[in-house]
This record gives sequence, C-alpha cells and structure tokens, in this order.
Amino acid sequence: MSGPGSHLQVKDLMTREVFSLFAHNSVDVLGDLLSWQRIRHVPVVDESGGLLGIVTHRDLLRMAIHELSPALTKNLEQPPRVSVGEIMRKEVNTISSDAPLFEAAQILWQKKIGCLPVVDQGRLVGIITEADFVRAFFEWDVESVED
Repeated sequence: MSGPGSHLQVKDLMTREVFSLFAHNSVDVLGDLLSWQRIRHVPVVDESGGLLGIVTHRDLLRMAIHELSPALTKNLEQPPRVSVGEIMRKEVNTISSDAPLFEAAQILWQKKIGCLPVVDQGRLVGIITEADFVRAFFEWDVESVED
C-alpha cells in the first residue's frame, strides 16, 4: 500500500457529526431526515451509541413499494406504521477510526456499498461514505498528501 494518501486514516476523512436514529423511530422520521439532510445512509443506534444496524434510502423505497402495494389494492387510507428497526440491515460492515483510509476505500469498492459506519470501542463515532472520497478528491491537493 503506497502512493498518495496511503498514510491517512479513516478519522482524517470521516464525518464525525452523524445523524442516527433509534430502532423504534418511525420510517416517517427516517424519510424526513433523509430529505432534510440530503443523506442516503442513517445508522441505527441504541441509547448508549452502540450500532444496531443501518438504514438507507433504498431500504425506505423498498419498504414503501412493499407497504403501498397492498394498501392501494385494499383501499386503505393510510399504510401501517413501520419502525426503522423493522427495515434496517442488521449485518453491517464497519471500520475503526484508526484504520488506513485505503482499507475503507477497498471495502466500499469490493463490497459495493455506499458507506461504512465508524465504530470505536463498540460506539458509533462517525461514518465514511463514497461521497467523502469524492469530496476529498476535489478538496485535497495531491502533492500535500504525498510524503
């Protein structure tokens, strides 16, 4: 592992102020958060900040299609209330803040996923996304990250 940025760690690029939800939150809250913050990934945590899962805009769309189809055919006025915990993905790839940035990029690329929650000592401390790498490409001067 060599080249520009090979000495950088996940903590050098991750987003530290992460919007997260609890499993009992309604998907309505999720939809509002995704739209309001223009984000696509929301970690789901417990009261102590431990990561329980992740929910994405795709999960919300999948749920909406699944829930609305029967509602439309049954003439229901309102689809049933669904919680974030019911649609979240529980098996989540994570990374530590001290991991090499190259490792995070490699996981995103190989697993074809859009984000990695950053977990230290069992607690969510940040998130790193494809968008963070794109932003870094435009913000960082390649010469400044070379040794």
